[in-house]
Amino acid sequence: MQFDYSRIFPYAFAGLAVLLIFRRLRRSFGRQLLRPARMRFRLVILGVLACSLVPVAASSGRFLLAELGGVLAGIALGVWGARRTRYQTFEGKLHYIPHTYTGIAVSLLFVGRLAYRVVEIYSMDGATRAEGAASMQSFGQPDAVKSPATVGLLCAVIGYYLCYYSWVLWKSQRISPEDLEAVPAPSAAAS
Repeated sequence: MQFDYSRIFPYAFAGLAVLLIFRRLRRSFGRQLLRPARMRFRLVILGVLACSLVPVAASSGRFLLAELGGVLAGIALGVWGARRTRYQTFEGKLHYIPHTYTGIAVSLLFVGRLAYRVVEIYSMDGATRAEGAASMQSFGQPDAVKSPATVGLLCAVIGYYLCYYSWVLWKSQRISPEDLEAVPAPSAAAS
């Protein structure tokens, strides 16, 4: 009896998506160690992803407007969040505390659109759903970038993180002692 591995793929993909979303949301809370190499790597990956969306924008004016609007909204959110990011030194290392609400809002925009697409695909009838799943697995343009709303939201997320990580890296190299927040002393109840 041969096992059909194609049945596992959707569950493995869903599990990986949940893990990545959880990790992203977790980084929106509390003190985060500043790791410039990781941030630069993320900037490169996001830059490559942004460049890969340029041909989609060239396909029509609606996509161009969605991408530009998304990038501008993402940059505005990135500046808003970065200006409200706080910095601390803890155990001799520089940490940053992201603006929680901005990070959550951007993450939920992306997760909300992803959830909408999943519901949309699974609410189709069987033949249409098989067609949609096949197009997502093909090497052609997937359905996710056939919608200006999805492309716009993806560009907003990319614009946010490109702006936010760049700002945090820039600020971390120019931080003064006055910019550092005092680390709260451990409470007696925690001891």
